[in-house]
Amino acid sequence: MTERLSSPTRAGSPGEAGSDRLPPARFAYDRHTWKEIAHLLANLPMALFGFVYVVTMLFSGLALTVTVIGFPLLAVGLAGARQVGKLERARARALLGVRVDEPSRLPLRGRGGFFAQLWMALKDPVGWRTVLYDLIRLPWGILTFVVTLTSLFVLWPVLPFVARALANADRAMVRGLLSPDDELERRIAELESDRGVVVDTAAADLRRIERDLHDGAQARLVNLAMGLGLAKEKLLEDPDAAAAMVEEAHGEVKLALQELRDLARGIHPAVLTDRGLDAALSSVATRCTVPVKVTVDLAARPAAAIEGIAYFTVSELLQNVSKHSRAKSASVEVWRSADRLLIQVWDDGCGGARLDGGTGMKGLADRLNAVDGLFVVESPEGGPTTVTAELPWRDRTDADGAPGTK
Repeated sequence: MTERLSSPTRAGSPGEAGSDRLPPARFAYDRHTWKEIAHLLANLPMALFGFVYVVTMLFSGLALTVTVIGFPLLAVGLAGARQVGKLERARARALLGVRVDEPSRLPLRGRGGFFAQLWMALKDPVGWRTVLYDLIRLPWGILTFVVTLTSLFVLWPVLPFVARALANADRAMVRGLLSPDDELERRIAELESDRGVVVDTAAADLRRIERDLHDGAQARLVNLAMGLGLAKEKLLEDPDAAAAMVEEAHGEVKLALQELRDLARGIHPAVLTDRGLDAALSSVATRCTVPVKVTVDLAARPAAAIEGIAYFTVSELLQNVSKHSRAKSASVEVWRSADRLLIQVWDDGCGGARLDGGTGMKGLADRLNAVDGLFVVESPEGGPTTVTAELPWRDRTDADGAPGTK
């Protein structure tokens, strides 16, 4: 529930347009009082419309749930209830001065197919709270219409006070039932932010691969082609020089192949695809400058995307151990706990690692947050350093490889 208050009005001009701070009710009728009276009189037709819509939608949808169209019809009805709520928020904003933010649209795109989208629409809290609002509004609409209309003729001297009391109850209903769902809005905002992080990270990775190819293997292959061309020209007139050039070209080929292997390992190592995290992390540990003990306790392999993130997280952390920690030993532990994949990398180095320390920790934290993971660094000055990463567990599918293989 969000309420935006505009800047205070100037002295002598209470209740200027755009302010939620209303003047106190008084015997004299002013424009705020007439707006509240108009809102209260309009409650009955709006309540009738909302009640008829909700009852028709609920009974039709629930009655047809025994057929294939029941649940989709109910989902469409809830989407329509959202529009009714939008109309009521606009009416309260215009006549009561209640400013409630519009809820975000449901993130239905890319939600795993028709049934996943249907389930999300059916459990929409904004739609169901609007349904509740419309159900309780009919008796309230009748009451406010009768009281306000009667007071116009019988109790008109105190009508401003009656209208303010009834309108305040309306304001409470709008704020309580038609405001955005705080948890849903927070989660949608997180997902939108995480999607931006994923897109930026993927773009940065593509630029890195392009740069490595251009500056590394491609340059070596160009030099190799030039060297072989010169060797071909000297083959008849100076065989010894041509042989030396061929030998040099052979060395360039080896270096280019090694760079391509390193680049391919950086994209997705073959050992990870073929043999899983245990073998892949053991291979990474052998390239670390300090002895590393690797323990992987997994009965099955996670989804390929989660497995890849876990591999590159450990790889980056062990590179930091080699470059910055001055450690004598390190360890890597990977295990599953319920529906989470846990990773812990420890070293006995000098400590002082921070998320903003410029060692790639911030990038790792962003990548894990983008997939609903956690990244915690404990690294006091003087050491030791313990980094704990947590990822959501997703089972391996046929598209990833044989389920549960290791």
